[in-house]
Amino acid sequence: MSVDERIQAKLQRIDESHQVIPGRTALLVIDMQHGFVDEGASLEIPKAQEIIPNLQSLVQAFRGAQMPVIFTEFVYADTIPCLRGDPFGPEHLGAEPDTPTGFGYPSNNCKIGVAPGTGKESAATIDALQPMESELVIQGHTYDKFYGTHLDLALRSLNIDRFVITGVTTDCCVNSTIVSGSTRNYRVTAVSDGMATIDDHIHDACLQIWENKFARIRTTEQVLSEISN
Repeated sequence: MSVDERIQAKLQRIDESHQVIPGRTALLVIDMQHGFVDEGASLEIPKAQEIIPNLQSLVQAFRGAQMPVIFTEFVYADTIPCLRGDPFGPEHLGAEPDTPTGFGYPSNNCKIGVAPGTGKESAATIDALQPMESELVIQGHTYDKFYGTHLDLALRSLNIDRFVITGVTTDCCVNSTIVSGSTRNYRVTAVSDGMATIDDHIHDACLQIWENKFARIRTTEQVLSEISN
């Protein structure tokens, strides 16, 4: 058997073991917040607007199949002055009056207690993907949505052993959560056209890394097909 044939055989085994199974699968919608999606936000991901219809289709399908939909929101707080704010995310720091804001500047992006509601820097999930009152919304202070949150407890309490993951950004919060989930032995399916980041080459690199060791890669259409079968 050639190397290519062995790789294909491995991917086939991964596909078979990671299928969407009702009662055992959840959908994770990572950080589709105003502060990352809205036009003009300091950390806007322009391509995030393009994936909204795919996420809406997945959310609707999971709800229709009575499978859990879980939303996450990145938040920053002055009481937890972690590296995600300084130096890696100055946009999350508090903006001072009469000073520049925007990318690279303190802008109150996703900052707790600031820009409530639908403000363009708000930590709230966008209206187009509004969580239902019965759905879990997890706020976390790091890129890894398992770290310091009750995500793992929630999934295990629901007898979930696999999840489909979407959202932003591919290389930060989505990536960290995929690696963390796989480490905890969850069977992860990453939706290639259901996530986004700034640069296409970084997005593509993440997909290649995950497929080798961490997750099954599928499109929105492929996941929807599994749910309907």
